[in-house]
Amino acid sequence: MPQLRLDTPVKFLKGIGEKRAEAFERLGVMSVQDLLFHIPHRYIDASSVTPMAKARVGDDVACIGTVMSKGVLPTRKGLRIFHAVLKDDSGLLECAWPGQSFLDRTIVPGQLLLVAGPIRFYHGRQMAPREFIILGDVDDPTSSGRVIPVYPATEGLSHKQIRAIINAHLDAMIAIVPDILPEALRERFQLPVLRDALLALHRPTSSADADAGRRRLAVDELLDLQLMLARARQLAREGQRGTQFTVHKTLTTALRESLPWDLTTDQKQSVREIFDDMTKKERMHRLLMGDVGTGKTVVALFAMLLALENGYQAALMAPTELLAEQHYRTLSKLLTPLGILPELLLGRLGAADKNAARARIADGTTRLVIGTHALVQDHVAFQRLGLVVIDEQHRFGVEQRAALMQKGDAPDVLLLTATPIPRSLALTRFGDLDMSILRAKPPGRGTIRTALRTPAHRNRVFEFVRKTVLAGGQAYIVLPVIEESERADLRAAETMAAQLKEKWPDVSVGIVHGKLKPAERDTVMRAFRDGDVQVLVATTVIEVGIDVSNATVMVIEHPERFGLAQLHQLRGRVGRGEKESHCILMAASSNMPERLRAFALTDDGFKIAELDLEERGRGDLLGARQSGGIDFKIARFPDDTDLLAEARALARSVLEADPTLIKRENKPLRERALARYPRGEVLFRVG
Repeated sequence: MPQLRLDTPVKFLKGIGEKRAEAFERLGVMSVQDLLFHIPHRYIDASSVTPMAKARVGDDVACIGTVMSKGVLPTRKGLRIFHAVLKDDSGLLECAWPGQSFLDRTIVPGQLLLVAGPIRFYHGRQMAPREFIILGDVDDPTSSGRVIPVYPATEGLSHKQIRAIINAHLDAMIAIVPDILPEALRERFQLPVLRDALLALHRPTSSADADAGRRRLAVDELLDLQLMLARARQLAREGQRGTQFTVHKTLTTALRESLPWDLTTDQKQSVREIFDDMTKKERMHRLLMGDVGTGKTVVALFAMLLALENGYQAALMAPTELLAEQHYRTLSKLLTPLGILPELLLGRLGAADKNAARARIADGTTRLVIGTHALVQDHVAFQRLGLVVIDEQHRFGVEQRAALMQKGDAPDVLLLTATPIPRSLALTRFGDLDMSILRAKPPGRGTIRTALRTPAHRNRVFEFVRKTVLAGGQAYIVLPVIEESERADLRAAETMAAQLKEKWPDVSVGIVHGKLKPAERDTVMRAFRDGDVQVLVATTVIEVGIDVSNATVMVIEHPERFGLAQLHQLRGRVGRGEKESHCILMAASSNMPERLRAFALTDDGFKIAELDLEERGRGDLLGARQSGGIDFKIARFPDDTDLLAEARALARSVLEADPTLIKRENKPLRERALARYPRGEVLFRVG
């Protein structure tokens, strides 16, 4: 075999060959470098395994044992159950897999098996494994260590085979891998050099040893991403000079003096950050992130007025006509003392009204415009657009956002989002933006009491809803939509609405769901906003919706089917006025998930987002942690928040001195980042 190189195809390694190389390719492993960085996705620590003799009925445990016997047993109803008896040093344990007779071809006596699941009593102690891993044969030398790595596998290539292949070639592969991470960063985080990190990942002596190795590789992964994002930010600022506004303190001061309340500390800080951006020569590109009810619209209005007092126009684009109308009403009320009337441009306007509005926008008569995607149509031209505000920006396509920005000569851009995102994830998703965050809510918002209820409380809950609406209030009843059975759930929503109409003839009940045409849905939502509908039965289409200050009750059926962040968005539909509001979670059983109890104890959207992220990032077996939906192979959150922040700072400092990474010491960073993100080539063009 020729000298080993990182780009050597894996098929040339001993023990692989053509057939296994095809299986490795399904895992994204084509070269020696790919194999070296095919790291374990979990570890089995023998110290956390329960001896079989100590596994008690009702416990949820993980055990490791040798398969002593196996078989398939039929039941009277025709179900075939695969059974296996495992043995460790402490005793025996029977395992049963109902309906999985095919395992008879996979699990054989003599194998070392890891099983995890609940212990039940069925003619004795029995485990119904939630998952299992074949670790290898009893005499497998790689299974005798205290910490056993478990690799992503595929058909034709088992965990055991991958572990043996990597172990056989590990020393040779590690010897040729270069380390390009700056020594200063390694010392700051007390991280091992790359070779030691890879050794710790593939042959760990402890869980802490493996995690130290993982964090080292996570820094590399995060640094590559942050280099791309930081470079994108540089180009966005340098490529298009923005408008340098001046704070004249005319309209902005008039607004501050006319507000019937004081701005929160967060709002004042955000206004300062936005004004600092807008008074610079570089174009502003900032994200204003705030929980429901934290006053993002008022902060955005200060930015728009700064553009207006400099002789420019400002535009606010919302994703739905209902939201645009809501912004129009809110801003009209706030701008009345200043003698400014905003323009509302919607797709449903008649041709004459649209043409008149477009004419006022084009000749500058209209200085502040609110609208939907109708703003980006070819017929809309601005006289002097200086600021673009985009609400719930993730609900617009890139082309729509860009089209509005191109209506002016490099206008400043302020993006709004009401979805609380943990700072760690926000730095990743919005690394090319500056961020302002609102946490505190202005005075005048009613409190929201969150209650957990079981089926035994159903009659009392719905009687409370009825009394509330008959006393002049309004209520939401939300049902989940699940992709696998969406039609059934829609029928459930319609059934709920029909039952309430029959049971409560003196109550006006409406229904909205995703299958309705947008115009029909808007009609029902407007009726609810105007008080003509008292109880709104809905699916998650109301997650981001309109303000109905009179709606004080939210009942959420099957809350266990929702993510915590989604539950928080739904809860934010109530508590919009000064009255005390109630969010009632109607669970499907009395066995309430702990995450719902945690949700009920806090109304801090950012804390809930952290809980949601942590929950999605948790692995199922033996405390293994995985990325949980974040686009990383190695880094995980919130554990690696410190690494992400430092990687971002390092990327900025490196690029300030060498924007295109062409200096000799930075070329390896550039090459690795581009290998991971090929589309980033345009970001690092020279010149």
